[in-house]
Amino acid sequence: MRDLHPFLVLSPRRFNARTSLVIGLPMTTAGYNADNPFAVAVGTASGRKTGKTSYVLCHQPKSFDWRARGASPHRLKRVADAQFAQVCETLDQILMLPRSPP
Repeated sequence: MRDLHPFLVLSPRRFNARTSLVIGLPMTTAGYNADNPFAVAVGTASGRKTGKTSYVLCHQPKSFDWRARGASPHRLKRVADAQFAQVCETLDQILMLPRSPP
């Protein structure tokens, strides 16, 4: 992949630094995600995609080695707290992680 691809990192910074891995969710501006129940709108894109809505794809969790890929933080650094909470709620609906051992 030659283009930059935004990614919402969910894993803690300490984990990322020690392992070179990040765990998170890809982001896109593809308009068909407006009807996707697992895509959370998090604002308006900037750069080449100015004016388009940015979506976090909660149904596509991924991990990758950020050092090997030469990844760097996005210049905007973070999504709003309310949007991050919505992303986490949507992801939890998919994964249904237990809150305590069975």
